[in-house]
Amino acid sequence: MNRFRLPARPRSPSYRTRMLLVLVLGWAGLQVARFLLPPLLPRITGTLGLSPGGIGLALTGFGLVYAVVQYPSGTYSDVLSRATLLVPGFLVLLASTVVITFAVAPWAFVAGLVVFGIGKGLFASPSRALVSDLFEDRRGRALGVYSAGTDIGALAASGLAVATLAVGVGWRVAFVPVVLTLALVGLLFVVWNREPYELRRVELSPRETAGRIAATRDQRELVAVYALFYFVVGGLTNFFPTLLVEAGFSEAAAGGSFALLFAVGLVAKPTAGELSDRFSRLVVGSVALALAAAGLALVLLAPSLPTVAVGTILVAAGYKTQFPIADAVVMEAAPEGSVGADIGAARAVFLGASALGPGVVGVVAELSSFEAAFWLLVVGFLLSAAVLARQYRR
Repeated sequence: MNRFRLPARPRSPSYRTRMLLVLVLGWAGLQVARFLLPPLLPRITGTLGLSPGGIGLALTGFGLVYAVVQYPSGTYSDVLSRATLLVPGFLVLLASTVVITFAVAPWAFVAGLVVFGIGKGLFASPSRALVSDLFEDRRGRALGVYSAGTDIGALAASGLAVATLAVGVGWRVAFVPVVLTLALVGLLFVVWNREPYELRRVELSPRETAGRIAATRDQRELVAVYALFYFVVGGLTNFFPTLLVEAGFSEAAAGGSFALLFAVGLVAKPTAGELSDRFSRLVVGSVALALAAAGLALVLLAPSLPTVAVGTILVAAGYKTQFPIADAVVMEAAPEGSVGADIGAARAVFLGASALGPGVVGVVAELSSFEAAFWLLVVGFLLSAAVLARQYRR
């Protein structure tokens, strides 16, 4: 068995803060690339000659690869080190973004997108596990700050896309800042990292991991609840603007409401993490899910734009709360040395459920209406809230 190990260097008092910063920036940077795709797809498909079906399959491939890589990357980071997975993750993200940016053939763009899913999978579970390692005393708050990187990235992508389309410089230009950001953040990680690097063979034990995350009735219920939550969010985020347009609101109003979801998330996630450190995570999660259900119901019943704005804020404040709580709940149940594997396996389940959400909403909307489909999502929020509340009362 070949091993390569660099000794860990002493950590300074500010080490964990700097590492949280670089991980947040890395997560935000890769999310910019991800959220640039929807508004730029018409330009991309026109340039490369991709059909709607082709780009749809490419996005599906990206999502599936991202979900599948979660478990092995988390497991490897437990046995080796977080840095041993994160550095290759940065390199794969950087290389794939370069390929996407400069692709001149459809196959190159699709290949870059799928490889980007691998890089995101290499980064996601080990980075969350590292945050958990560094902030055991304030895990919820730290994970809330980390997960706010999604909202930072989405808002930055929105601004980049609007500027690119307004100036008319071509869609490739929007990805250049992402390439530069990932390169800089990856370099900072290497410079600041104090974790060792280790290379050796690792055996996966998916059956053992599945047994751990579903060992008790409460754990099985929590996995089911958060899988349902991710399913609802998958349907919500992909069709929220369409729902509003179908209800008679302008595309500008729908786009603004969609951006509002992420703006609220910047505050909601760290706040929720802080609250879940102080109070029961089950209580905070249950109340927030009920709030999301109430907000979405208000949007569906709203007769005016101000009411939609209030409902959107409530939806965002409710569902954005769940991301740091879900991660913290899974990690706290994991035995020492298995945090990465357990969060990776759980996230594979969650992301798989999330991928089903848009399909179900689309089918229901085609058979009935988007309003009917979103009422089903309200029910999903309420069911999740009820299960968390029942667990707390036990």
